[in-house]
Amino acid sequence: MLSTEFERISMSLADPFGISRGTQTEAENVVVRIEDEGGMTGVGAAAPSSHYGETADTVEAVLPDLLAVVEEVGDPHAIDRIERRMKETVRHNPAARTAVSIALHDLAAKRLGIPLYRLWGLDPDRTPSSSFTIGLDDLQTMREKTADAYESGYDVLKVKLGTDRDKAIVEAVRDEAPGVTIRVDANEAWTPREAVEMSEFLADYGVEFIEQPVPAEDHEGLKFVYENAALPIAADESCVTVDDIPKIADRVDIANLKLMKCGGLTEAKRMIHTARAHGLEVMLGCMIETNAAIAAGCHLAPLLDYADLDGSLLLADDPYEGVPMPHGAIDLESLDRSGTGAHPL
Repeated sequence: MLSTEFERISMSLADPFGISRGTQTEAENVVVRIEDEGGMTGVGAAAPSSHYGETADTVEAVLPDLLAVVEEVGDPHAIDRIERRMKETVRHNPAARTAVSIALHDLAAKRLGIPLYRLWGLDPDRTPSSSFTIGLDDLQTMREKTADAYESGYDVLKVKLGTDRDKAIVEAVRDEAPGVTIRVDANEAWTPREAVEMSEFLADYGVEFIEQPVPAEDHEGLKFVYENAALPIAADESCVTVDDIPKIADRVDIANLKLMKCGGLTEAKRMIHTARAHGLEVMLGCMIETNAAIAAGCHLAPLLDYADLDGSLLLADDPYEGVPMPHGAIDLESLDRSGTGAHPL
């Protein structure tokens, strides 16, 4: 016997967060709770993105049908069955399905009294550090944000690009944070030729790789960049579900997964293994999310080459705490709670 509920939460960002498609100052998530007959509760959250056709309204609209599946099955350990039936019930709305998937995994691990990564048998020593994102803003503000992150001890920075001042931004970030690893994300803003030209410049500044340089629908443009760029290429908007992996395997080096794109933790693991089978490296990214969602992604970190799980760190106030992440180091071993570790403050 399981009971379920959900609520929408609105959270202010610590600072305006800009990418090439726009700037946001608030994030709306929808938190899901699943409670068993003993009063133990699993928690998860959806962080929908309008870029992929989801909003908090659409999440709230489909959650009653998804949670009806959970209550009908009634067993939090029957995760594969529930996730399969949820996808049959609601084909789209992956963020909504992800919220339920996270809550189920959280509850299942809690009932066994172990953290989620141990339920999966993963090695916490293989966990990469998360990057910290420097969003688009005026150049002086980006300098200040970079200096703050550098002084706080972050050693991997992800810099948003996609403007007519991209070179000046990279020069400023490198000047303020010498020695750190820098990754850049154009969020589909460049043409293929612009991306190749930028790659030469970025390589001179020690950038590690370029994420989503061209529009997702420009498959041939992405291949052109991959074949001619001076740096490795990661796919984000071009890599949404497991079906996309074979399509990008010959035109990128890295597949960037997001729980909110793929529809849940089981599907994320499937994508990771599929990417590996196609010879790709794997990164797990995020939206701007409460720890009720981010914490689950942290438990997948031992399966990754790269992590970009700073969504909760960009919030002014998160109603949940999660996996300890000092200076971006995802510290699964010090987690003193079972499940995902997400806990209301």
